[in-house]
Amino acid sequence: MPSLAHSESGVRPSQDEPGAARDGPGHGGGWQRELAQAIRDPVELCAALGLDPAIGRSAAEAGFSTLVPRPFLRRMRHGDPADPLLRQVLPSPLEQAADGLPADAVGDLASLRAPGLLQKYHGRALLMVSPRCAVHCRYCFRRHYPYQTTPASEPSWSAALDAIRADPTVSEVILSGGDPLTVGDGPLQRLFDRLETAPRVKRIRLHTRLPIVIPSRVTEGLAATIRGSSKRVVVVVHVNHGREIDCPTSDALHRLRGAGALLLNQAVLLRGVNDSVDTLADLSTTLVDAGVTPYYLHRLDRVAGVGHFGVAEGEGEALVQALRLRLPGYAVPRFVREDPGAPAKTVLA
Repeated sequence: MPSLAHSESGVRPSQDEPGAARDGPGHGGGWQRELAQAIRDPVELCAALGLDPAIGRSAAEAGFSTLVPRPFLRRMRHGDPADPLLRQVLPSPLEQAADGLPADAVGDLASLRAPGLLQKYHGRALLMVSPRCAVHCRYCFRRHYPYQTTPASEPSWSAALDAIRADPTVSEVILSGGDPLTVGDGPLQRLFDRLETAPRVKRIRLHTRLPIVIPSRVTEGLAATIRGSSKRVVVVVHVNHGREIDCPTSDALHRLRGAGALLLNQAVLLRGVNDSVDTLADLSTTLVDAGVTPYYLHRLDRVAGVGHFGVAEGEGEALVQALRLRLPGYAVPRFVREDPGAPAKTVLA
């Protein structure tokens, strides 16, 4: 699964966070208001979709809270408890099943090099910019991560940034979390400025779901930060189903592309969400039409509480082979698995 995590905190962003005044499609912090107004109660979520409130009452949060932005909610089918977008965010009693799965399936804790800095692969380092996310995906591979130890402000990034500058092998920095775009435009610009002082770093990669779930997060300030960087900026979004991309989302992706970012997508193969050839083919073509390259299709990272989303590897391989018969090569993602301690992702198909 991609290294863009969804923290358990559900912390509401401060409206006076540095940079907030210039956030929003124009100005005024619109995306921050949308995040603050996100649904945090599964009963309210069901009511908004015309579903039986009992579904929400039976939902087991299991220590991992609900967080659903309203722009994402509006793409769900009213009255459909099996909607694939809803399934990604509605808590399920199955999360409490004794599935015997670990809390850290991908070896994050063993990869820590400094507070908030993970290094798994040669030449790349991952900085956890924020413990916050804009949506809590129920299959999150970092749902049990100890985010209380994660740097959550500009001063606390210093140790990780010093480690990056001191390592001659690091040519690419991945900004993750949580979601790095939960910080305001001002702090993000200053983080980019600090990375400018690391001459060996050639690329900055943003792993984010925010342009998908709250498209207004792609502000003029964010575009200016990307456009003004001397580094190659890669934005990796996370879309699992074609209906996650609507007109505002497509416009946001267009703004990122117009700022000079290379756009890639990492999806996760999920039971009941995208485990069919038709759904995956629609996802890929929708991404391509929006200017995003389907990069990875991840096998589910099997952490405690997510086993009910699992799809067998053989089934996933067959789905990707079927996609190859239907789509041009550039639209077929690589089906991969992350193994703790491995020097790279394992390509399954």
